[in-house]
Amino acid sequence: MDSMPDTETPADLLAVRLENVQLTLPSEAGDVHILRGIDLRVPRGEAVGIVGPSGGGKSTMMMVIAGLERASRGTVETAGVDLMPLSEDSLALFRRETVGIVFQDFHLIPTMTALENVAVPLEFKGGEKRDQIFERAQQQLEAVGLGHRLFHYPGQLSGGEQQRVALARAYAGEPKILLADEPTGNLDRETGEVVMDLLFDLHGRAGTTMLLISHDPVLAERCDRVVTLADGRIACDRQAVE
Repeated sequence: MDSMPDTETPADLLAVRLENVQLTLPSEAGDVHILRGIDLRVPRGEAVGIVGPSGGGKSTMMMVIAGLERASRGTVETAGVDLMPLSEDSLALFRRETVGIVFQDFHLIPTMTALENVAVPLEFKGGEKRDQIFERAQQQLEAVGLGHRLFHYPGQLSGGEQQRVALARAYAGEPKILLADEPTGNLDRETGEVVMDLLFDLHGRAGTTMLLISHDPVLAERCDRVVTLADGRIACDRQAVE
């Protein structure tokens, strides 16, 4: 394995620490080994591109980091929190406070306006009055160039605009870690480039740790580091080409 493991960053400065993470799921044909001993350390503020063949474990590893999938064994620490012993309720609270996620398929609520979609995680998070929540949601939409689309529903927006709403929603709660799973997968190249420029701009301004799954090697190289997964293992871990 072509690997550059991080052995110098102190544990309290790591955003992600995976040690011998394994995930095995039962099936009628026998156990299916999805993750086969993942070791990964990501310092705070770093952007990591995750690449590799389909079925290699990229999305599953990301779901484990977010606490959406529970590892069968190993150590999973995200933002300094050990996820393995947490209950489902505790994991949900952890995600609400810590993690922002952007998916390929946007996952916007079709019956809510762009403004309402961005406000949803802020309302769940609590701690602010309703007018403050909507003010912050508006600011996030303005930051991604959608100040003129506040009251449009997802069905009235283009794919690129919907993904920009998803970006605004993911960053609205000021997450410590952003997980992006093929965020341009449903967009044409030109629109995808606009969305990715926004994503990296938000990452830089917020100083958020970012893990980005992409089939586009050029896009992955925009990160600080590129990790290749194949057959449930890390096949390569290297600095991105400048």
